[in-house]
Amino acid sequence: MNEEKVSIPKRSWLTLAVTSIAAFMIAIETSIISLALPQLRAGFPDATESKLSWIVNAYTIGVASLLLVSGWLADRFGRKKLFFWGLFVFLIASCAAGLAPSANFLIGARIIQAIGGAMQYPAGLALLLAAFPPSKIQTAIGTWGAMGGLAAALGPTLGALLVDAFDWQAVFFINVPVAAIVIIFGPRWVTESYSEAIPTKVDLISVPLASLGVGTAIFAITQGNKWGWLSPSLIISFTIAALLVLAFIFRSKRHPAPLFDLALFKLKTFSVGMIGTLFFIVAFFAWLISLPTFIQGTWEWSVLKTGFAIAPGPLLTAFVSPPAGRLAERIGNGPLLTVGGILGAAGLTCHLLFTKVEPDYLKGILLPSLLIGFSAGFGFAQLIGAAMRDVPRDQFGMAGAGRTTIFQLSLALGVALAFTIIGRPDNPSEALDGLQATWLMGIGCYLLQTVLFAFFGSSDKTSTNTS
Repeated sequence: MNEEKVSIPKRSWLTLAVTSIAAFMIAIETSIISLALPQLRAGFPDATESKLSWIVNAYTIGVASLLLVSGWLADRFGRKKLFFWGLFVFLIASCAAGLAPSANFLIGARIIQAIGGAMQYPAGLALLLAAFPPSKIQTAIGTWGAMGGLAAALGPTLGALLVDAFDWQAVFFINVPVAAIVIIFGPRWVTESYSEAIPTKVDLISVPLASLGVGTAIFAITQGNKWGWLSPSLIISFTIAALLVLAFIFRSKRHPAPLFDLALFKLKTFSVGMIGTLFFIVAFFAWLISLPTFIQGTWEWSVLKTGFAIAPGPLLTAFVSPPAGRLAERIGNGPLLTVGGILGAAGLTCHLLFTKVEPDYLKGILLPSLLIGFSAGFGFAQLIGAAMRDVPRDQFGMAGAGRTTIFQLSLALGVALAFTIIGRPDNPSEALDGLQATWLMGIGCYLLQTVLFAFFGSSDKTSTNTS
């Protein structure tokens, strides 16, 4: 009854601003680099295609493999400490990447960037959740989650603008002033938070098991299209990943101080949120990565024109997400994620009906993009809210790291499946056929999301665990 009257301290809003800016910077790093690959190829003519691909993959694999460790470190030693040290590492690595004299040096800088990103991400989410009263956490998550949509919208466009105006170095140097401002002013605005319930020691054997297991899984997914999904190398990679993850689960169940508390999965909201993340992220990023390829290759639009063409949908996500967070405080995450799944399926259905070999921007791109953008406004943040809804406050870092690990795995899977389905078409008609098959897969994922949250999602007033 009195939740509407709960006052939110100014410091909480400042924490939201600091963590949102950092989250945007880390999120956009995944997509912005892909626009610079032609310039990187020209800048490092001796580098093989395999080595150039590692400039992208080293960051993705590095972040995903270190998240669980970072989540425990944040809860144990201080979320604020890890957050700002992570940003500092990210800043230094961005400088090094921009100054890289060789492809090998750049890959090394990207690995260090990944370490900084992995340190910052779960710590930032935990700081945000700890800064707000339980009844207002969904509002905060709505704004913070909007950064995912904004990064998706601006990544290709900003990357194209920077590369056209300067060169590939600009996609790394752009991080430096942003990170520096947050590091200089942020510490005075953010309050430190720990978890007093986290044991002082952790199962050290689980650390390499988790990192290598997740890292190997991401590596195998990213290589699937190149090696072939039934190739011996890929089967061996997936087998190694599965064995490492199973060993990690075995250790976590039996050790008194696990790196990740598997009891979190006993929370229905956490488990459902993780499964929903898989469905939504696979569908969304398969769409986001495949559509620009089709527009540039078949419609022959420039990179910059393509970026601006797709941007309205993800930009809409950034506007929808904050009010959706406030609405979730009243009706719960479940109804919003149910509607979001329906809208996503509707958007991809519009693609099937209206996107053809001949350009038709209004019906073929804008209409579907707006529907999918609206869906994502009910997706990115609400999936975080759904998963974290009943997580104890002393496990925010750990749970956030687990959720982000699933996010990264799902992203890699969505991209890999899209490229596998599309293949290498010989003509525009084949390109459209591959794209339509990708949309059908996405529709299936969105419908699974709809069913999941219609039957198992929470429609209660959000009341994040205060214990």
